[in-house]
Amino acid sequence: MTDNAISSAVIIGAGIFGVSTGVHLARRGIDVTIVNDGPPANGASGRSLSWLNSSRMRSLPYHRLRMAGIDRYRTLSARNPDAGWLRFDGGLTWDADDERNEIDAACRHEVSLGYDARRLSAAEVARVTPGVDARAITPQGAIFNPGEGWVDLPMLIGMLLREFSALGGVLVTDQGAARAVIEGGRAVGAETAKGGRFRADGVVLATGPAVPKMAAESGLAIDDGTPLALLVQTRPLAHPLRAVLNTPRVAVRPAPGGTFALDADWAAEEGVKRRADGGYEIDEAVVAALLAEAGRVMEGNPRLDVATIGVGGKPIPGDGEPVVGAFKAVAGYHVAFSHSGATLGLIVGELLADEIATGTEHPMLATFRPERFTAG
Repeated sequence: MTDNAISSAVIIGAGIFGVSTGVHLARRGIDVTIVNDGPPANGASGRSLSWLNSSRMRSLPYHRLRMAGIDRYRTLSARNPDAGWLRFDGGLTWDADDERNEIDAACRHEVSLGYDARRLSAAEVARVTPGVDARAITPQGAIFNPGEGWVDLPMLIGMLLREFSALGGVLVTDQGAARAVIEGGRAVGAETAKGGRFRADGVVLATGPAVPKMAAESGLAIDDGTPLALLVQTRPLAHPLRAVLNTPRVAVRPAPGGTFALDADWAAEEGVKRRADGGYEIDEAVVAALLAEAGRVMEGNPRLDVATIGVGGKPIPGDGEPVVGAFKAVAGYHVAFSHSGATLGLIVGELLADEIATGTEHPMLATFRPERFTAG
């Protein structure tokens, strides 16, 4: 261990970022406590589409981080070849038939990065990936990315927590809201609404959409672009679709047990209203329309039925890039806040734990530091 190393840490949040970081710290022999307001994966990780990808266009450092994230999932898949909660059956995407269609530009960009991308006409899709209604594909065609996949985050989190417990980690749930305790310019632990007090050498803030507000309470700025998200989980259905579909009106992701996860930005915008008490009202007609859109892009146009609906904030920083690393203004205080939490879940936990344990910044996180929101 270096002079900057710690012997204990408390993590606020039991989603994928918090749990992954906790496991990696525990593997290093650090005493770790994870505190959560409710049960594990009760926030954004429990309502994520969880599509493992680095498709379309983004900054090169972000692309590289996502590719490293996918690499860690491939290692995990090799160690768990029969896992029904982690699959690499590819992703298929197409855009609307209008002036915003970027399929040609997106495919050329992906190929330029060495990202496995195949431009397909509607007639070619069936021989490449099953379960798609080719009539739904727009004239510009689709992109098939054979290296993409999906993960069921609650199942992954459950597996990681079993290892965490075996390594001596402590999970404390149903604590209500928590806050970092800062004394003398240093984070020294966490306190919860139920009176729990947890002292530690370092603190990790990993509460998904709540991160910007919680950081602000400590005088720390993170620009917030978090929108509402709506995720519909269907009842089981025998269907040949295996790839993740990202289409103009709906995203469809296979899920364990023959179920499917569905989301769309328009559905959240049109179908969810926040109540004064903090809860949500869901428009059943919008949910029905989302189910119909999913059935329209699937082979045979099946009728899909709702099993569960998840609603809440989708963690997205104001500039769209991940926020990972130490708050320079408060010693011992670290953060993990990002969109694409599923794709980044394992790699962010690994790299952040390395920084916390050694006190050495990792170069892959150089552009994602939280102080960029206060610089200048």
